[in-house]
Amino acid sequence: MRQHGLGTLPELRAASVRDLDWFWDAALQDMGVEWARPYTRVRDSSQGFPWTKWFVDGQINVTHNCVDRHVRDGHGAEVALFYETDSGRSEDARRVTFAELAEMVDRCAAGLRAAGVGRGDSVGLYAPMQISTVVALFATMKLGARFVPIFCGYGEDALRERLASCEAKVLFACGALTRRGKAADTGSIARAAAAKVPSITRVVWTDTNDWDDFCRSGNSPQGAGEAFAPTDAEEPCLIIYTSGTTGRPKGTVHTHAGCLAQTGKEIRYAFDARPGEPFFWVTDIGWMMGPWEIIGCLLYRTPIVLFDGAPNYPTSDRLWQICEKLGVITLGCSPTLIRLLLRATDGRGPQGYDLSRLRVLGSTGEVWDEASYSWFFKKVGGSRCPVVNISGGTEIIGCHLQPYPLDALKACSLGGPGLGMDVDVYTDEGQPAPRGTMGHLVCKQPAPSMTKSFLNDDARYLDTYFNRFPGVWYHGDWAKVDEDGQWFLFGRTDDTLKVAGKRVGPGEVEDALTSHAAVSEAAVIGVPDEIKGTALVCFVVLKNAAGSGTTPAPAESELVAQVARQLGKPLAPRRVFVVSALPKTRSGKIVRAAMARAFLGQPVGDLSSVDNPQAFEAIAAVGKATTTI
Repeated sequence: MRQHGLGTLPELRAASVRDLDWFWDAALQDMGVEWARPYTRVRDSSQGFPWTKWFVDGQINVTHNCVDRHVRDGHGAEVALFYETDSGRSEDARRVTFAELAEMVDRCAAGLRAAGVGRGDSVGLYAPMQISTVVALFATMKLGARFVPIFCGYGEDALRERLASCEAKVLFACGALTRRGKAADTGSIARAAAAKVPSITRVVWTDTNDWDDFCRSGNSPQGAGEAFAPTDAEEPCLIIYTSGTTGRPKGTVHTHAGCLAQTGKEIRYAFDARPGEPFFWVTDIGWMMGPWEIIGCLLYRTPIVLFDGAPNYPTSDRLWQICEKLGVITLGCSPTLIRLLLRATDGRGPQGYDLSRLRVLGSTGEVWDEASYSWFFKKVGGSRCPVVNISGGTEIIGCHLQPYPLDALKACSLGGPGLGMDVDVYTDEGQPAPRGTMGHLVCKQPAPSMTKSFLNDDARYLDTYFNRFPGVWYHGDWAKVDEDGQWFLFGRTDDTLKVAGKRVGPGEVEDALTSHAAVSEAAVIGVPDEIKGTALVCFVVLKNAAGSGTTPAPAESELVAQVARQLGKPLAPRRVFVVSALPKTRSGKIVRAAMARAFLGQPVGDLSSVDNPQAFEAIAAVGKATTTI
């Protein structure tokens, strides 16, 4: 801001979208990314918003920017990765320097080249957040190939579908996934899926000697290095599949320049990341936050914590123990995870550990409730660390909305638009919504990280983002800007309910329920009703299971009345059921449409992306037992 004569954050936000070419050029210079060949133009929009090309004629490579140049510049001895395992034992933890990482990347890249992988080929990964995962990512991108991370909890069909869609040539897979001290046989799933994908010529097992043998197969001598491919700015380096809970999964396609520009911008400005300061986001590589933190942090020599375990094992203090041990500066958690940990009774909690080095808290993935947000801010951050609550999506490997450390924030707020993101809230008619009213989140100008269509499906890409409001990116979230200019989200628009002619987002009803002292989290669905058209049925998880503890379990009528008081009697739920857990995707999103189908006794559909499919059993059971809805 000082460099460009801007006095306030609102001025910077406005300037960043008033002239996109100026902003992205200035930001990339400030971020210090290195180009193999400079671009001649920031963007070319001659084919229209959906087909915008960025950094014309430029050449750049992710791996060079995140690994190689740091070693070249004398930072090889600095820690790049902290690795913490499921066991929690200190002897299983590891630290990897940039020099060590660079050597491993070169050996893996040589192995990939020997296996016939080159520019434009796809390399799949079916493994958790391990050191070999980071190595495989950078080795793939160094060659100009496309890295395809796949959640290591998917079954055979989901894995096969994704590998076939991208025509993967090599698959990196772990033979066993250990969680809570128990090993799950992921190897048989990977082996069966790979056998049905003709394009795969090699499966590399990351947790056996096969990994070491593969990394020696390219005959890359120690210290010789592996030259990075002179990849074009718009050359794809990453394909991430969306969850697939509403149809076949969509392959979002991201480029070298787009990934570096967006993740680098967000890590640098929203999180104030600095060299040597440990950054810990509790995530999986199959969720966009995995590649996002790996690329964005290592661009700045900010070491990342790879956590290959359950966040409440061996005890619910696991995260606080890691933060104290490693001196974590930035901690990112989903609202779902915080709701889980604040109910824990088997440890000392965050107050029992030295978290004084924490400077920034982060979150994303779903809508917050105020009680959980406040606990995160006060108990974990000591009422001194801003909660950088960000929201975007896999399709932009980044954020439409995000606070900055300069923002004044209300509880649950997302601050405002991300820099360079020309977002707005539209009415159904495509006009800017008045402040204080809920509408559709849109983006009116392109950004470098927006997916380059969907893999092999241009028509679906156009229909998903540009059909609702022509020439404007329709993101599918309900949003509101309050009278003070604070931005809030209320869930996905495809979850919208219309009760007695009144449209309501599930987030509004769920907020009303979680404002009750006994409720930890909530989900609402709509079911057919002869009078209202749709009736609301709600599911809540209590803070104290079975009503034990200091807060008694509320009666159903009490919770119904709670919603009626806050939203009005027409929106009072017909029923409220207590369940032990809500079904969610790995990224923490509640799968409401599948919940509705389970409750109504219909086939639930594809559950490959659901982290806890057993949660549907209780929902189906209460639906079957409910004779009057």
